Order: sequence, then structure tokens, then C-alpha cells
Amino acid sequence: MPQSYDTLSAAQIAAGVRAGAFSAVEVARAALEAVEAREPEVQAFIQVTPELALAAAERIDAARAAGETLPPLAGVPLAIKDNMNLGGTRTTCASRMLESYESPYTATCAARMLKAGCLPIGKANMDEFAFGSSTDTSAFHPTNNPWDLTRVPGGSSGGSAAAVAAGMVPLALGSDTGGSIRQPAALCGVVGMKPTYGAVSRYGVVAFGSSLDQVGPFGRTVADVAAAMDALVAGGRDPYDSTSQEVAPSFAAAARGEGAVPVAGRRVGLVPAFMEAEGLTPEVRAGVERAAAALDAAGAELVEVDLPHVDAAIAAYYVIGPAEAFSNLARFDGIRYGYQEPGCTSLARQSALSRAHGFGAEAKRRQLLGAYLLSSGVYDRYYYAAQKARTLITADYARAFEQVDVILMPATPHAAFRHGEISDPTAMYLSDMYTISLNIAGNGGISVPVGLGESSGLPMAAQLVAPAFADERLIAFAAAVERGVGGASVAGVGSPEGAVAPVPGSASVLGVAPAFAGKGGELA
Repeated sequence: MPQSYDTLSAAQIAAGVRAGAFSAVEVARAALEAVEAREPEVQAFIQVTPELALAAAERIDAARAAGETLPPLAGVPLAIKDNMNLGGTRTTCASRMLESYESPYTATCAARMLKAGCLPIGKANMDEFAFGSSTDTSAFHPTNNPWDLTRVPGGSSGGSAAAVAAGMVPLALGSDTGGSIRQPAALCGVVGMKPTYGAVSRYGVVAFGSSLDQVGPFGRTVADVAAAMDALVAGGRDPYDSTSQEVAPSFAAAARGEGAVPVAGRRVGLVPAFMEAEGLTPEVRAGVERAAAALDAAGAELVEVDLPHVDAAIAAYYVIGPAEAFSNLARFDGIRYGYQEPGCTSLARQSALSRAHGFGAEAKRRQLLGAYLLSSGVYDRYYYAAQKARTLITADYARAFEQVDVILMPATPHAAFRHGEISDPTAMYLSDMYTISLNIAGNGGISVPVGLGESSGLPMAAQLVAPAFADERLIAFAAAVERGVGGASVAGVGSPEGAVAPVPGSASVLGVAPAFAGKGGELA
């Protein structure tokens, strides 16, 4: 009996391909059929890449036929955020400035996922140059939240989160500069992880804020995100990225409860100021309390901790981020590559008009702010002060982690908001109030679904934070939350020639958004 492709986790798809329950080509076709059926409503992709996906699937099937050992994510469909270069695709950053830019090479993060056996289904939509928290600033089209198409999926990695939530792919890559993985993951009801700064290579990723950006995975389960993390770090330190560090591929083991710090007997920090903050909705608070209860039931001790300078995180971020964005985007001058204004008679006019017409409003706003903040007489007053605040925030986290193993907090202050509901840029920036401090300090964080809100009926999430380079601890505690809040079991393949058994830790808290579950894409 045919089974919907979206009922399977990434771990089960890879197990099914290895066992011969179905071929990688069959998975690729099912994923592409699901995209065809669901994409018109969700609009998660900028570019779909059937040729690349099918070619990768054929290579996996040929390797299996030859008796070769298959990679750990063999046959797993993957969406890649469109600020990551992938050979054979355009890398547009959802901007008119790069609308026709062809990727000259493949980013390390994408290359490692492909080496692990993933099938590149397409390039996911995003806020232009990752500037935004809604994916509404994309130059091409907004992306809709699969749980309510009138609402945003979050941003800037909204296309990646929506593609997973709608069941088009089980895994996706995003980038996180101030919450751009964790916030959309929370709003779309999927798992999203920002590793410690330097854990995953940024080579080949178009930069927003070089000291803040970090690549990480989305999935519907903690186990799938853990498997993706193992793939992302498996190649060791990347010589092409000077910030890249050596990280052991221990995440899948942590999701199974092996090797990592056990949850029982460990201390989980709660920040009272976060739980009482203005703007935090009661249903989000209740969701975090559900996560705390799950960790308590797993044997963890809940204690209060203080982060006295974290209130300065948003102010520091919106000085450091725009300043680095101004520097990074200066390369798009209308002369070397990117959009070129036609009919100009001087280089100065061509550069000015190309930038004026190639960038959208939010990209211009952040670059203008960055230019001002780095100007003479202003730098010392704002930029230097922001860097001092960064030092204080980093020290706050270090002191807190002397008392606790992880910190539990909200991921967002509210559920997904409607398109156009927040028009004031400052109010939009506050959507990241719980995520920004981690990018300032460089720590890893993960957003985990905890069910639906009582009043909104939309996904709720909790966020876990760990010390730098203790990211496997995040996976262990996130898996405990996932088990504790309860999730429907992921169905097996049901093949007469040996069904794929459920994988430990493969239960999804929310699963695919109901309006899209089973809509296009079946496996025999």
C-alpha cells in the first residue's frame, strides 16, 4: 500500500534506502512531487533543482547496487538556504542584486551534506541578504507559514523552516545571525539548531555579519537534526574558514542518550527576567513551562540564574550587525558582479544606481545604519560601546554556566504573526529578543517544539542554550524535552520486504502541518 513520503523521518528514509525498501530515485521523485503539490501555497523555494536531486539519487542507487557502504543520510532530501553557494544553481540571497548570479562553487556546509548522501531539492527562500524576521523582505515573494498561510514563517531562514514544516523535505540548512534558524523553527513547529560559532564552516555562505553568522540544520525531530550536525562537522576543521574549529561528530549518539552529559542529575537554568518580560504571551510561557516539566521529570534540577546585561543584547546587535553588513555588502558595487544599472556614463553613477535599484528597503536601511555607525565621531560612541556590551554578555553566560549545564528560555515572544501585521522595523527586531544574545556571545542554541498554543492553535517552542562547544549537550536535553512533551510515533514504511523500524528518538512533537500532510509524494 502506498505511503506518504512525509510520514518518514530523515533517519527512516536513509534506513529504508540502505535496506532496499525503496530506492533513492523513488525518494527523490516523491519529494519533487510533494514540492509540486505544496509549493504553490507555501512558496518556500526560490529554485527547485530536480536534475541535481535525481543525479545524486542515481549515484546512491548505483553505489548500493555495487555493494558499497552508503553514507549516513543516503537518499534524504535537503533544502538549502539561498545564501549558500551550490554548484549548478543560482545563489541570489533573495535579492535583485544577485538575481542572475550563478554559484561558482559549492559551500562547505552544502558539500558535506551532499557527501553524507543528501539529495539537493532546491534553494530555499529567505529575507533579502538575511535581513529580517519574516521572510517578507525577499525580493521575489513572501513565504507562508504552513500552519496558517496568512502568517509568516519567521526569518530570515523562513523558506527552510517552511519546507520542513510542510513536509517537502525532512532536512534543511539555514543560517543564524540573530535567531534566523531558531525563530522560524519555533514559528513553524520544527527543530532548529544554531551551533556554537565556528562549529560549522561558513565558507561559501554569503556573509551578513561575519562575527555573528552560523550555519545550522532544521528537521522535524531532534534525531534528524543530530544526524545533520554529524554530517556538517564530519570533515573536521575547514581550512577555507579561519573561524572553523574541530568538532567531534557525536550528535546522533547524544540524541540516543549515549556519550553526552546525561539529563538526570544535571542542572537546568531558568532566567526569571525572560519569563516575566513584557511582550511574552501566556501561551509561549506555558510552552516553556511544559519543557521545564519534561526536564524535571527526566531527573534534572531546575534553578534560577541571572543574565544581568542581556537586556543590552538587542542594542548591541543592531550596532554590530549593521556595521558588519555595511562592510560585507560594499562588494556589490554594480561593477564586478551582481546587478548592473544599464545606460550609465560613469562608474560613480553606475555604482550608485545599481545599489539603489538592486537592494531592497531593509537592505538599504541596514547598510545606511552601518555606514553611520562606523563614521568618524560616531564609532567610539556606539560601536565601541556595543563591543563592550558584547564582552559583558559573554561573561554573563560564562558565569551562568558555572552554575548550570544548560539554560532553558523562550525562543520567541509570541506565535507566528500575520503578513504585514508588524510594519515598524523596531517592533520587528524585537521578534528576536530571546535569540540575539546567543549570537553576541557565540553559544549554541536549539529550538524545540512543545505543542500548540492554547489560544492561537499555532506552534509553540522552547529554546535551550549550552556553553560554547557543548552542542552535543543541547541535543541530549532537546531529546529529553521532545520525549517528555509527547509526540506521535513516526510511521514505519510498511514494505512487505522488511519495513523500516522506528528509529529511537524519531518521534516528532508536531509533525507535518495538517493542511499539507500527505499532499503529494508517495512511496510504494
